[in-house]
Amino acid sequence: MTSASRGLMTVMLSRAVCRLLVPGAWGLFVPGSRAAGTAPRRPGASLVQPVYNYASLSRKAREFPSQLDDLSPTMLKKDYKDLELMNKTNDVVRRLLSLEMATHKEKLKLKTSQLVEKVQRSPSDLGSTEVQIAILTAKIRNYQEHLQVHRKDKTNKRRMLMAIDRRKKLLKYLRRTRYEVFENVCTELGIQYTFPPEYYRKVTQRWAAKKALCIRVFQEVQKLRAAERHKQKAAAAEKAQSINKEVNEGTAV
Repeated sequence: MTSASRGLMTVMLSRAVCRLLVPGAWGLFVPGSRAAGTAPRRPGASLVQPVYNYASLSRKAREFPSQLDDLSPTMLKKDYKDLELMNKTNDVVRRLLSLEMATHKEKLKLKTSQLVEKVQRSPSDLGSTEVQIAILTAKIRNYQEHLQVHRKDKTNKRRMLMAIDRRKKLLKYLRRTRYEVFENVCTELGIQYTFPPEYYRKVTQRWAAKKALCIRVFQEVQKLRAAERHKQKAAAAEKAQSINKEVNEGTAV
């Protein structure tokens, strides 16, 4: 193979690699051309120049809905919204103490107080079952928003599952004790309550047969115990009757 054919093959291979890496960047591999900031190539030098950042893609960040979107930026923080002095302050101070300059933690604190105000029994109620459910609801939604962006954060995922389990127990207790309050809490907080499954394991033919046998054995045991209690009651009644008869005979003598 001559030197000219070798050079032609090198140029063709270089162009093929260039098309795979950066489509349209032919000038980097043409003999005698100038790359950005480089000198003319010498005869016999390597025709392949390094291409940097060929795989870097600009990914647009996805936007997810947040529970804090309905909070107006002009609202004051939780610690300052009930102060009468805020009506007399100037616009600069009011802006510094508003949600426009607040952190995520301060916004979440205000959102939690709004949810608590919807379900609390009185203004001084801070620890009832309804208030605990409202606080857990704000935490769970905050964890969900965080995990939509950081999907591999297993620590916060575990905390979210623990909060969901705790809220599920409180809702179950509230539904059992005060059903009207339970319905009001679910409506005000936007909670969709689903009934827990009767069995948490997969129903197989062997398990169903075993379950049916256990139920039948339990029923037979209950029948035997009922018959035994009936015998005991009959024996006790017969004994009491004999004692009364002896007492009556003794008094008659």
